[in-house]
Amino acid sequence: MTKVISIANHKGGVGKTTTTVNLSAGLNRKGKRVLCVDLDPQANLTQSLGVSEFESSVYDSLTQNSELIPINIKEGFDIIPSHINLSGAEVELNNEPGREYILKGLLKQIKGNYDYVFIDCPPSLGLLTVNAFVASDKLLIPLQAEYLATQGLAKLMEVINKVKERINPEFDLEGVVLTQFNKRLVLNKDIARSVEKHFGSKLYQSAIRENIALAEAPSLGQDIFEYNSNCNGAFDYFQLTKEFMNRM
Repeated sequence: MTKVISIANHKGGVGKTTTTVNLSAGLNRKGKRVLCVDLDPQANLTQSLGVSEFESSVYDSLTQNSELIPINIKEGFDIIPSHINLSGAEVELNNEPGREYILKGLLKQIKGNYDYVFIDCPPSLGLLTVNAFVASDKLLIPLQAEYLATQGLAKLMEVINKVKERINPEFDLEGVVLTQFNKRLVLNKDIARSVEKHFGSKLYQSAIRENIALAEAPSLGQDIFEYNSNCNGAFDYFQLTKEFMNRM
C-alpha cells in the first residue's frame, strides 16, 4: 500500500529538500518505487534532481485540473516538477470549491504506481502546504538543531492538529529528523535533548550531520549517494533510510 509523506517545516534552510532527495534516493536503492512531488515554487527539488526541461509541472495540474505527469529520474524514481508560476497558485485557487483536496485528487490517479510518495512542501503554512497535508498519511519534519529553528514548531503542530481534526483524520506526525547536526556543539546537544523530551520516540535517532557534500551534490543534479557514497552525508541518510523503513 502506497504511503504518502509530506516533508515540511515553515522555516527555510532546515534541510527539507535535501532530506526529500536523499531519503527518496535511499529508498530507491533499497528497491522501492518512489515519487517526489515538488510543491515549492522555488523548485529546489526539481533543480536538485537535475530536471530543467518539462512540458507540465505541478502548477499546471493544480490550476488546470490536468493529470500529474511524472518525469523519470532513474528506474523506480520519478518526480513531479515545480515551476515559479506556482507562487501564484494560492491566489488562483482561492475561490475553487474543495481547494484543499485538489492535490489529493490528482495523486489518487497515480500514487498506486509507487511504494512511497514524498511531497516537498514550501516554507509556509498556506494553501499549498494544507493541500499536501490533506493528501498525506504522515508528516516528516526536518529540524535544524538551532534555537530559532525550534520556535515555529508550535504553530506547525497546531496546523497538523487542525488538518487531522477537520479534514484528514488519518494524518499524523511520522517523526522529526535533526539536520545540520554537530554533536560537539553544546547548543546542538541541548536542542536534541529538548526535542526528544517533547516528541519522545517521534525523534529519529539518525541525525544528519553537517556535511559540505550535501550542499555540493544538487549543483550536479545528483543525490548524495551518486555524488559521494563514502561521505558522512551518505552514511547519515543511509541510516535514516533504514530507520524510516523499520518504522513504516
